[in-house]
Amino acid sequence: MKSRFQTAGFHLSLKFLIFNSLMFFCIAVNAQVKTTQQKADSLVSVYQNHTRDDSAKLVIVKQVYKQFMKLKNFDKSEVYVNKTIALANKIDQKKYAGDAYYNLGLFYHGFANYIKAEGNYYKAIEVYTAMNNLDMVGGTYLNLGALYNGIPDYAKALEANQKAIPIYLELKSEGDLASCYVNVAEIYQSLDQQVEAYNYLQKALKVFGVGNQSNRGLAVVYNMLGSTFIQASETELTKLGIASNQKYNKALEYLAKGLKVAEDLKDASVLGPIYQDLGTVYEASENKDLALISYIKAIEYTNKQDDKSYYAMSLLALSDFYTKENEYEKATSLLLEALKIAQLNKLLEVQRNAYQKLSTIEEKQGNFNQSLVYYRLYISFKDQIFNKEKENEITRRQLQLDFSIKENDYQLKQKITDVELQRQVFLARQQQQQLTLRKQELALSDKEKSLQRITFLKRQSDLENEKSVLDKQRLFALLAKTEKEKEIDVQSNELRVNKNVNTFLVVLATILFLSGAFVFYTQRKTARLNRIVSEQKRELENLSKVKDTIFSVVSHDMRSPVNSLISFIQLLEDGNISQGELTRYAGNLKNTLGYTSSMMENLLNWASSQMQGFEPIIEKFDIQLCIQEVLNSMLTIANQKGITIKNNIPSGTLCLADMNMTSLIVRNLISNAIKFTPNNGVIELNSIKDGKKVKISIMDNGIGMPTEQVVNFNTSTHLETGKSTYGTNKEKGTGIGLVLCKTFTKMMNGSLQANSKLNNGSVFTLSLPKAV
Repeated sequence: MKSRFQTAGFHLSLKFLIFNSLMFFCIAVNAQVKTTQQKADSLVSVYQNHTRDDSAKLVIVKQVYKQFMKLKNFDKSEVYVNKTIALANKIDQKKYAGDAYYNLGLFYHGFANYIKAEGNYYKAIEVYTAMNNLDMVGGTYLNLGALYNGIPDYAKALEANQKAIPIYLELKSEGDLASCYVNVAEIYQSLDQQVEAYNYLQKALKVFGVGNQSNRGLAVVYNMLGSTFIQASETELTKLGIASNQKYNKALEYLAKGLKVAEDLKDASVLGPIYQDLGTVYEASENKDLALISYIKAIEYTNKQDDKSYYAMSLLALSDFYTKENEYEKATSLLLEALKIAQLNKLLEVQRNAYQKLSTIEEKQGNFNQSLVYYRLYISFKDQIFNKEKENEITRRQLQLDFSIKENDYQLKQKITDVELQRQVFLARQQQQQLTLRKQELALSDKEKSLQRITFLKRQSDLENEKSVLDKQRLFALLAKTEKEKEIDVQSNELRVNKNVNTFLVVLATILFLSGAFVFYTQRKTARLNRIVSEQKRELENLSKVKDTIFSVVSHDMRSPVNSLISFIQLLEDGNISQGELTRYAGNLKNTLGYTSSMMENLLNWASSQMQGFEPIIEKFDIQLCIQEVLNSMLTIANQKGITIKNNIPSGTLCLADMNMTSLIVRNLISNAIKFTPNNGVIELNSIKDGKKVKISIMDNGIGMPTEQVVNFNTSTHLETGKSTYGTNKEKGTGIGLVLCKTFTKMMNGSLQANSKLNNGSVFTLSLPKAV
């Protein structure tokens, strides 16, 4: 938006000049120590005390409404603008009335109150047109173009710029004409016609870039050129002569130039959009850190502006970044803030884009009903902004504008052609005069030639005599040259032989080097393959050990409970057994079969995990509820040993894992803790959230583990089964439970670590992905 202001000129008598000079001097001195509100109150007092309706009072009331505009007091600003207009019409100072309308329109424009801004702009145009003040008429149309582009209403924006361009052509105001080109380029960018936008920006750059001076227009053009390459399609890049893989490099080149100019000017209104486009470029180049920094800086600069449309668009850009990083909560918060600003300022395009992005986020989170609600709102605003009738109007205005500019270029070329034609006529006359002089010179030359011919004949005779002498000298020189050429031929042959020998040596050295490189590469490849084979061999040996352990456990530990069961059945068949012995035998058999059932469950689960196609079912669940169910099933075993289990995990601790696998892991870990904790011991369960992980710790005060066993367990590639160790009450284990826990944990993208010392208890820490 272009801000324009011109001081009105008027005539005062000497008496009034002295009075006004003293008055404003006093006001200026007092203003140095007053606040902005005090300055406004002081000016109001001066205005009220000045009873005469004259030019001096007009100057005072103008300063009053400008002071209230600085205070952003809309009501008082409008009141004193109306007083200015009434007084200006009364004493026939129309320029002050036009400036009042213009400044009030500019004031409302800055706060995105487009309706009031539009009305005051058109009133200003009416006054300026009556005064034939073309410069201010053109400037007001230029601001209207920017206003309509911000709504957006592209048809009216084109129309406003179309009215401003002929005025600036007539005034020969190249800077203002360049501003029109920038506004038109912005319209083309909004319509996603990047080639046309680039052409208009190049026209503006020729004006703003004269003398390579730092000015706001130059910074804006560089920013828009960068944005043009960011938004350009493959077809448009081809028309612009740029390879598709160079678009972001070209955009970064222009944005860097614009950033330097804007930083020199300390212009936050340009720095905000530049940093937003830099964020887009860095994000496309996979430089996420610089992209995030740029988006945040864009928000900081645009939030300082009265016009909140750029601030809302910066919020949309950062929300896109967070959406791609799956940080939906941050993205949604930014979108709702942008939507609130857009609703307050009637920014239809921002509302449309915000609803579309909110719909996408809800869809990704599985909230399809809410996503549909947002999508319907997006369609509604899309239809409001751009319908077929308006599209036809834009096309018509576009053709008229292009024709006007091309016609102007043609007239300029025609003028250049006329000047060139006059220059050619002048050159032709000069050539005619030169031909006449040349003829005269030739006539004199003929006479000189007659005299020179006589001299020539005499000289010819002398030369023939000298020729005979030269022939003899030439013959001797020819013989000497022949001898010299023979010597050169001999030397050339020697050089040719040396060159061939050198070429052979170079080729031989190259072959040897390539052979050495090939041998080196082959050796490295062989060594790498050997390492892979060795690793695979170790893994197969570990799996073989696990298999042998399983067969050993099954063959040894399955035999005892089966034999015990057969013996117990025989006793029952004989009937020679008392009730006490029956109870004791049944209790022992129950413990044996319980151990066997646990062993078979672990073996079957481990065998399933080694099968191809076995995958965990990852889902979000409350791990506190899962662990509590496991604890409920094991309270009887714990109570038999008088062990207290404390579950300190808070409700609502969510993770992403397979619930059945997690239950099995926790069951094995708690079972081991009960097994190796003496009577009346304590087992404690805690949880912490560490970044993107939930860590569950199971701590006991039992007999602990040897250091070697802890180190082996914490080694990620260690899959050997442990020895079946008896518990504190002679409970027996299978030795495969911890291997099963590590296998399932790894399949769920988690980890399991042990920390233990002999006789100091053990702590097993299970880490699983945290649910968002």
